[in-house]
Amino acid sequence: MGFRFRKSVKILPGVRVNVTGKGVSSVSVGGKGARVNLGKKRNTVTTSLPGTGLSYSRSYSKNLPAALAEKSQHSFWVWVLVVLGCSLLLTIIFG
Repeated sequence: MGFRFRKSVKILPGVRVNVTGKGVSSVSVGGKGARVNLGKKRNTVTTSLPGTGLSYSRSYSKNLPAALAEKSQHSFWVWVLVVLGCSLLLTIIFG
């Protein structure tokens, strides 16, 4: 087993940069309830009900515009962005 390095750095409220030994691996935006992780290989959206342990996570390949072309995918992303915006606003207000 080899050694690994991983560090998560908070740069703004609700925004984190994840760094590994090879450089920046991903950027995470969001807080409790909704988070979007923009990585080198894929993007992941996670929504949850804070305090319950229930969450839903979905990964998308880097070919995101093709995924957004589908109507059902588009409405899902609109919902996720609304939840993410509310979550970020609450994080900023209540810390």
